[in-house]
Amino acid sequence: MPDIQYLLLADTLRPLLNKFYRAHNSPMRAASDGQSWVAKRGTIIAGLNLVPAAQGYWLTGLFVDPAHRGQGVAGRLVERARNSNAGPVWLFCHPDLQGLYQRMGFTPASALPQGLADRLARYQRSKPLVAMGHGG
Repeated sequence: MPDIQYLLLADTLRPLLNKFYRAHNSPMRAASDGQSWVAKRGTIIAGLNLVPAAQGYWLTGLFVDPAHRGQGVAGRLVERARNSNAGPVWLFCHPDLQGLYQRMGFTPASALPQGLADRLARYQRSKPLVAMGHGG
């Protein structure tokens, strides 16, 4: 079985990440104004987006093919994307996923850039979310 590659998708290949999300009935979408990162083992097995926010990035759309979960794919993909960009990274997650992100080095965010704080407040009206950050 080939090794897993972790790479930044060229903008022209962003539709491949959307196709991956749709194939898994995920509502996630590749961010049009950010970077799309994928893990590939022949085909895409995981993806995420980094959208510029303040002096850092907002991580969205982390999804791993269920057949590849529990193998550290998400952690390695997040690490590769983070290490390729300077500045802090923030994310919003369901409370059940807080432990996963803590294992990746994220901690509860005590402060967010204003734009992200506003977005979190809107999202929290309809679902429970925890803000977390790494770096900065």
